Amino acid sequence: MLIRLIRTHLKPYKKILYLVLGLQAVQAAANLTLPTLNANLINKGVLHRVVINGASTIRPDRGYIWHAGMIMLIITVVQLGFALCAIYFGSKAAMGFGRDVRHALFHRVTEFSAQEVNTFGPPSLINRITNDVQQVQLLVVMTCTLVLSAPFTAIGGVIMAVRQDVGLSLLLTVSMPVLVVAVGSIIWRMVPLFRLMQAQIDGINRVLREQLTGIRVVRAFVREPEEIARFERANSDLTQTALASGRLMTLLMPTVLLVINGSSVALIWWGGARIAHGQSSIGSLVAFLTYFTLILTAVMMASFVGVMAPRASVCADRIQEVLDTYSSVVPPSDPIVTMPAPGSVEFRDVTFGYPRAELPVLSNINVATAPGQTTAIIGSTGSGKTSLLNLVARLFDVSDGAVLVGDVDVRDLDPAVLWGRIGLVPQKPYLFSGTVRSNLEYGKPDASEDDLWTALEVAQARDFVELMPGGLDASIEQGGTNVSGGQRQRLAIARALVRRPDIYLFDDSFSALDLATDARLRAALEPYTRASAVLIVAQRVSTIQQADQILVLEDGVAVGLGTHDRLLETCPTYIEIVDSQTSTREAA
Repeated sequence: MLIRLIRTHLKPYKKILYLVLGLQAVQAAANLTLPTLNANLINKGVLHRVVINGASTIRPDRGYIWHAGMIMLIITVVQLGFALCAIYFGSKAAMGFGRDVRHALFHRVTEFSAQEVNTFGPPSLINRITNDVQQVQLLVVMTCTLVLSAPFTAIGGVIMAVRQDVGLSLLLTVSMPVLVVAVGSIIWRMVPLFRLMQAQIDGINRVLREQLTGIRVVRAFVREPEEIARFERANSDLTQTALASGRLMTLLMPTVLLVINGSSVALIWWGGARIAHGQSSIGSLVAFLTYFTLILTAVMMASFVGVMAPRASVCADRIQEVLDTYSSVVPPSDPIVTMPAPGSVEFRDVTFGYPRAELPVLSNINVATAPGQTTAIIGSTGSGKTSLLNLVARLFDVSDGAVLVGDVDVRDLDPAVLWGRIGLVPQKPYLFSGTVRSNLEYGKPDASEDDLWTALEVAQARDFVELMPGGLDASIEQGGTNVSGGQRQRLAIARALVRRPDIYLFDDSFSALDLATDARLRAALEPYTRASAVLIVAQRVSTIQQADQILVLEDGVAVGLGTHDRLLETCPTYIEIVDSQTSTREAA
């Protein structure tokens, strides 16, 4: 998966990578030239032999030393320049790679239906888009800046070392395999630990998210000690795994240094013996030792990336898992962009069940709502009311039957056309960080100020918005945490009203309102939504008793459909709900 991910998302940067490869090759070649020049400087400059009065003596050739030194200085400057350019362009490609992967992940997640989001879980998805991408991006950076030069250095170093002294080259056949085996065995043991670590990071994110979101519940039930202990368990598990991988990681550098230093000692001992026997020279030994160090250093740099590769591989698997997951709500291949009857909604023999559920949530639901008509849905908890509304917005697809909007199956409609005709107020209203204005314009960016105030007035939110500092430009925190539950609910309703859609979906959107506000809001809604189809899920009978028709659900089955008065005569389930809230006589 790691190779596949990198190959796919680095493809747009192919030219830059070729440039980086060329730059790294030049700087590696320059780096490999220096030891040979240094050997010549020693042998021909420092240890220059001259014959004086018939006797051979050593007298440094200062002219040759200055000449060789200047050449080495120029090559060093060239190497430095090419290395800096390689790092710059390599980092540019790596940063672009990370940006593109995050972009692909974000767009894939936004295409998910609620089913896929629930399968992965929000904490895991956030972790994959941030931490996991960062790990793979770091591997790409290190590869472009360090590892690309390693093959040139290693292969070129072997060739140059053999040219200096064939006898000493036998040490390479021992040192390199020992280093590769030692590093490989450590990395092989780190892979499962990194895989476990990423799962535990997901777990700790999940625990932390639950505790921050439910902090009021935790404090209300005095569960701080239990929640602290739960976090400590997750934190301790992650710590132990991190320590285990850290211990293995700390073994890597000492192992590499042990092989390099041990090989260097053996090289000097053996090289000294060869010099004593006249089989080699001091300059060749110094050059060979430099090449030997360069070769093993190249292997060491590759091992650094090898340390990151297991974790990056695990992260790439998790990233690719998201990218390879497609939404269960598939857009039509030939979408319909016009509706014969805008504003109508019909459930035709609808059956729906969640994946891996034993029983369907909804079974054989048949109900239609025409423009200007209000259909209310009521039932006990878990009877499928919210699921029914989600099918209209196509957050899920039906298991059997069809949901028709404008006399067209929602599965055949262009998603943008469908969502453009719907105003949804979810069960848990959510406001985005920004201002009152930005939240209301979320449904209609070009809405005028009069439209915004009209929607607020209908939603019974104008009074408290006018009292907020800045009015429409008053600040709203993420999730709307700086306003009350009832205010948040009314702002969410106003956001849907600003859009003036053909279909309104109110999913228990009046539950946080007092009875008086509820009554005023419903009275204001009636003329405002007169030309639209309205579907309301509610728990309170008082909210829906004026609806044109009321659908009563019990265990996902429609047990009643009609007006309030009609259901009081014919539907035992509805009568039971009414009796639980008020007396039958008062309801009548």
